[in-house]
Amino acid sequence: MMSILGKIKQLPVGYSEVSYKNKKYGVTRTDFNNGKSFKVYAEELKGKDFVSLNYYITSKNELLKPCEMRKEKVLDFFKNYKIID
Repeated sequence: MMSILGKIKQLPVGYSEVSYKNKKYGVTRTDFNNGKSFKVYAEELKGKDFVSLNYYITSKNELLKPCEMRKEKVLDFFKNYKIID
């Protein structure tokens, strides 16, 4: 299984659309610090659900920081989203 960082990097920088739980989400990926930190915000296009997180790569480890939601929700999103071509 691909890592969370791998799944973040699969998303194009900027805006894209993915399918998650049979619903369409608009996703924005922004990279900071020369690719050492990432912000991802996904919003259900015809609903109210969203997924928001920051991901940091430090000299010692990698940190997943969900924004106002449970870590499990973020992990499920990254495990199951599919990029819409």
